[in-house]
Amino acid sequence: MCDDNGNLWITYNGEIFNYIEIRNELENLGYIFFTDTDTEVILNSYKEWGESCLNHFNGMWALPFMILIKKIFLSRDRFGIKPFYY
Repeated sequence: MCDDNGNLWITYNGEIFNYIEIRNELENLGYIFFTDTDTEVILNSYKEWGESCLNHFNGMWALPFMILIKKIFLSRDRFGIKPFYY
């Protein structure tokens, strides 16, 4: 999935249990969502909070972000439930 500008891309394996609460917070900040997925919530969370978006997530995940300004941000859930291969 990518953002509306096509500059930020994510591939994602996992589940964010509190994504509805995060989505509501982001909507209050002016974000518009086009799907009902936690993936889009993660994408917009990164746009709003950068790498500290991970502090908002409760769940299990393995995800890389690719930012088309030659930066890659990789993350895995705190307990290592989801494998991360590259």
